[in-house]
Amino acid sequence: MAATEIFSAKGFLFDLNGTMVDDMPYHIEAWHKKIIELGGNLTLEEMKYQCYGKNDELLERVFPCKYSMEEKIKLGNEKEAIYRIEFKPSLKLIDGLNEFLKQAAAKNIKMAIGSAAINENIDFVIDNMNIRHHFEAIVSANNVSMSKPHPETFLKCAAQLNLHPTDCVVFEDTPKGVECALNAGMKVIVILGAHTANEFTHYPNVINCISNYSELL
Repeated sequence: MAATEIFSAKGFLFDLNGTMVDDMPYHIEAWHKKIIELGGNLTLEEMKYQCYGKNDELLERVFPCKYSMEEKIKLGNEKEAIYRIEFKPSLKLIDGLNEFLKQAAAKNIKMAIGSAAINENIDFVIDNMNIRHHFEAIVSANNVSMSKPHPETFLKCAAQLNLHPTDCVVFEDTPKGVECALNAGMKVIVILGAHTANEFTHYPNVINCISNYSELL
């Protein structure tokens, strides 16, 4: 799909981590430190494939039935505080995104963020980057009962924009995120970062894989 066709969509739904900011290595490393501290034995590479969904779900996958929900929330918040401190000096939008958002807004395309991040992390990015005004809806981990790859996140985004799911194009960076969009009946543009294009070849809803948003301008 050419850039002109992409801009014919009625809605753009953006994941956050790895899609709007190149911060996945910081999340992976912060989680890896926390998991090792808790007695886990995942390698950094193995940790990469656990970094999806809500924090409590991640901890439950790694440490089944070990922690209460209250403990998982506390541990997740500790990890997120580490992430924000370590990532802030490098915080910037992925190349071309700021101009891409402006062009989409000029074409009256509705935009939303649908992320498994907590509200504090979304606020950290969009307020420091001064882009909150572009988004009519934000659906975070705090707003869903089932996280990606369950379609709830993106379906809620579409509903809040008053759009049919098929009218939306999703921007994602992970296989689980692409699967979430597929389950929601939405096409996807993949931002390559922590994952390679080969990891997305079997998803029928992938329009294109790009390195940054400049390729769409």
